[in-house]
Amino acid sequence: MHTVLPEALTSLEELATNLRWSWHHPTRQLFASIEPAVWDEIGHDPVGLLGAVEPARLQELASDQGFVDRANSLRDDLHAYLHNPRWYQSLTDAPESIAYFSPEFGIAAALPQYSGGLGILAGDHLKSASDLGVPIIGVGLFYRAGYFRQAISREGWQQETYPVLDPDGLPLSVLRNPDGTAVIVTLALPEGRALSARIWVVAVGRIKLLLLDTDIPENEETLRSVTDRLYGGGGEHRLLQELLLGIGGVRAIKAFTELTSAPVPEVFHTNEGHAGFLGLERISDLIGAGLSFDEALQVVRAGTVFTTHTPVPAGIDRFEASLITRYFSTDLLPGVALDEVLTLGAENYAGGTPDTFNMAVMGLRLGQRANGVSKLHGDVSRGMFGKLWPDFDQDDVPITSVTNGVHAPTWTDPLLLELASDRLGTTETTTADWNSPSVTDADLWRVRGDMRQQLVTDARNRVSAAWQEENPGVGDPAYINTLLDPSILTIGFARRVPTYKRLTLMLHDEDRLRSLLLHPTRPIQIVIAGKSHPADDEGKALIQKLVEFASGVDVRHRIVFLPNYDIAMAQLLYPGTDVWLNNPLRPLEACGTSGMKAALNGSLNLSILDGWWAEFYDKENGWAIPTADSAGDGAERDKLEADAMYDLIEHQIAPRFYDRNEDDVPTRWVASIRHTLSTLSQPLSADRMVQEYVNRLYIPAAHAEHAISADSYQPARDLSEWKERVRAAWPSVQVTHVESGGVDAVPQVGDSLHVRALVELGRLNPEDIKVEVVYGRAKEGDRLAGIQRQSLTFASREPGQPAVFTGTVTLQRPGSFGYNVRVVPSSDLLATPAELGLIAVAH
Repeated sequence: MHTVLPEALTSLEELATNLRWSWHHPTRQLFASIEPAVWDEIGHDPVGLLGAVEPARLQELASDQGFVDRANSLRDDLHAYLHNPRWYQSLTDAPESIAYFSPEFGIAAALPQYSGGLGILAGDHLKSASDLGVPIIGVGLFYRAGYFRQAISREGWQQETYPVLDPDGLPLSVLRNPDGTAVIVTLALPEGRALSARIWVVAVGRIKLLLLDTDIPENEETLRSVTDRLYGGGGEHRLLQELLLGIGGVRAIKAFTELTSAPVPEVFHTNEGHAGFLGLERISDLIGAGLSFDEALQVVRAGTVFTTHTPVPAGIDRFEASLITRYFSTDLLPGVALDEVLTLGAENYAGGTPDTFNMAVMGLRLGQRANGVSKLHGDVSRGMFGKLWPDFDQDDVPITSVTNGVHAPTWTDPLLLELASDRLGTTETTTADWNSPSVTDADLWRVRGDMRQQLVTDARNRVSAAWQEENPGVGDPAYINTLLDPSILTIGFARRVPTYKRLTLMLHDEDRLRSLLLHPTRPIQIVIAGKSHPADDEGKALIQKLVEFASGVDVRHRIVFLPNYDIAMAQLLYPGTDVWLNNPLRPLEACGTSGMKAALNGSLNLSILDGWWAEFYDKENGWAIPTADSAGDGAERDKLEADAMYDLIEHQIAPRFYDRNEDDVPTRWVASIRHTLSTLSQPLSADRMVQEYVNRLYIPAAHAEHAISADSYQPARDLSEWKERVRAAWPSVQVTHVESGGVDAVPQVGDSLHVRALVELGRLNPEDIKVEVVYGRAKEGDRLAGIQRQSLTFASREPGQPAVFTGTVTLQRPGSFGYNVRVVPSSDLLATPAELGLIAVAH
C-alpha cells in the first residue's frame, strides 16, 4: 500500500492488508463510512479505497476522535482474533501445521484469483480454518490477469477480456530474505532453462497464503507469462503452471518456514490433481536424506490428503507421457528417476490410455487418504477410479467423502446478520435459534423482501453499466428502469456453463416458461449469471440462446442474464433469490455450493437430487426435480425433467409463495424459511467441513506421518520392504476351503454362524494378512447388500498345510443371508485394507 496515512490512522493499514475485512462486517462498515460512494465505486476494496480518498478527507478523519477510536478498537479486535486460542487450540495431538494447495483461491472480489466453485471453496476453507484456529499455510499461483472479465456482445456471444492486476494495489507483500531481496524459487527446465518465481504473501485472517508469480525479470519473456492467467494456454503451459504450483509450492513453504520460524507442515492437502507434483518434490527431499524412492513414497503417502472435485473424467488434467518425459529428464527433481515419475501417473489399468500421464491418478497414488466432496460424489469417485483397485467392490475403493461447506460470515447477507443481532442477540447465524418467537414471520419476510430489493437494484445497475459499455453516450433504454420487480417470486441460477449443468433446460418449452414469467396472478422472474470457459463454444452457445430469449420484448422485464459473475455479484444474488435452481445431469454435479449459500440466507432450493442436495433435501427445505435417468435418450430426459420443473413451479412453488395472510405474509413459505435456516445453516457451513477434515483426515494423516517417520524413517524402510515381499508372495495366497455351521435353512436374528477358513499363505506369515467374513443380505447374482465384515482369528498352521482361521458371526438382521471369506494384506501402517490393491476371495 503506497497511501501515506496520517499517524492517527495507521490502524487502517493493518485492517486493510489482512483479508479478514472481507468477512468481518464491522470492519467493512468502517471502511464504507470513510467515503461511501468511492467504497461502492471501487468494489469494496479497502486498499483501493485508501488510495482513492482525498488527503483532506483522511486528515478530517484523523481529527475525528470517534472514528480514530473505532478504528483502533477494530485493530485491537483483529489482534485478539489473530492471537487468542480458538477451537483448534483445544485439540490434543493435532498437527502443528498443514499445507493446503489449490490452483485457485476465491477470497474477495478485490483479489480475483478464481474461476468458479473450486476457488471459492478453497477461499472458504482458508477463512473457516482461520476462524477455527487451524494452522494452515495456503499455496497457489498469482495470476496477473486472474480468470477473465465477461461481457456479452449484441449478438449474445460471450466476450473475454483480461484486465491486468497491479500487485502494488492489492493486499499482498513480497516474501523477502533478511537482506531485503525477494525470495526466489527456481525450477530446472529442459534445454538448460530455468523457471523462477517470487512469492507473494497474503494474510487471510490467521492464515498465510503464498502465491507464486513468474512475471519477474529473472525469467525470459516466454516464461514470465507462465502465471499470466488462470486455466489459460495449452498443454505445455498448463504443465508449467502445475510444476510451479506443486514443486515450486513446496519450495516456497520451505523458504517461508525457514524465514518466519513457522512450523513445517506435517500434512499436505492437495485439491484436485493440479498440485500433485508436490509429492514428487517431497520424495526428492527424502531421497536426499538417504531414503530410496519407494521408502520416501511411504512417508509422503502417509502425510498426504488428496481431494477430487470432479465427477467427470474430462475434468481431470492429463498430459502426454512424452511431455512429462521431456520435463523430468532434467535436474528438476534430484534423485527421482523418470520411470518412477511416469509410473505414478500411468493409466496402466483396464480401459486406460497408454502413454498418458493422469494427474488425478498420481494424486491418488501419492495420497494415503482421499475424498470426494459430497456423499454421492464419493460414490461416483469410487466408481470412476475403481480400476486402480480392480478386484475390490466399489464400496471398498479407498475414497471417502467430506461434503463441502460455505463460509457463513462471507455469504450471509448483513441484513440477516442485523436481524439475528437485533432479535436473537447473536451474529452467529449458523447457531441462532431461528424458531424463536422473538423473530416474527413479519420480521423474516421483511428482511427477505429487502434482500430481494437489493438484488433488483444491483441487477438494474449491472444491466445499465453493460449497456453503457456497449453503447457509450447513449442513454439507458426505458425498460431497464422496470427490470425485475421486488415483489415477485425470484428464481436464481448462476454457475459455470459446461453443458452438463444445463443452463438452458429452462428453455426446453419456451411457451411454458413464458406463461410462468407472465402469469397474471402468480408471475415469476429469473436472474441468471455464469461464465463459459473461453475455449468452450458449446457453453457460449448456451449463453447466447438464453440471452436471445431474455431479450424478447415481452419477457425482458422478467428474465435477465447478468454478465461477469463474480463474488461481488454473488453476495447479492444468493440472498436476493427466493428459490435457487440447479438442474445438472445427475450424477455430474460433485457438490454445487451455490445452493448452500442461498440456503444460508433463507432461500429454498429447487434442484435435481445431485451433489449436496441428494443428502440434505428433506421435503421442507425446497423441492426435488425428479431424475429421469432411465429415459431413452438425452432429449427425452431433458423433456421429462424440464416438464417436472415447470410443474413444480406452477403447482407448488408459486402457489405457496403467493398464499398470503391478512398482513401479506406467506406464512407457509416463511415456515420453510425458518426450517431451512434452523436445519441447514450449521451443516452447510465451512466450519463443519473444516472440522471434519481435521478430525477425519488431517489428524489421522499426521499420526501416520509421525509413525512412519520415527527412528529416522525405519518404519518407512520396513513398510517398503514388507510391501515388496507381500506383492511377490500374493499370487500364492488363496482361500482353499470354507466350512460353516450353526445357522438353519431359514436364518434367524441372533443365530451364530461359525466359520472355519483354510488359507494358503505361501511365503507369508499369518500376521501379514487379515482374513474376514464379508456378509449381508443376499441379492441376485451372488451380490450382497448391507455389507458388514468381521475378522477371523488365526487358529493353527501345520507345516506344508494351509493356515486355519476361525470365528463366529452373530446375525443382526432377519431375511436372506449370504457371506464370503476374503484375505487382504494387514499392517498397522496401512490406512485401508485396499491400499495395496491385493485381495483373495473364496470361490
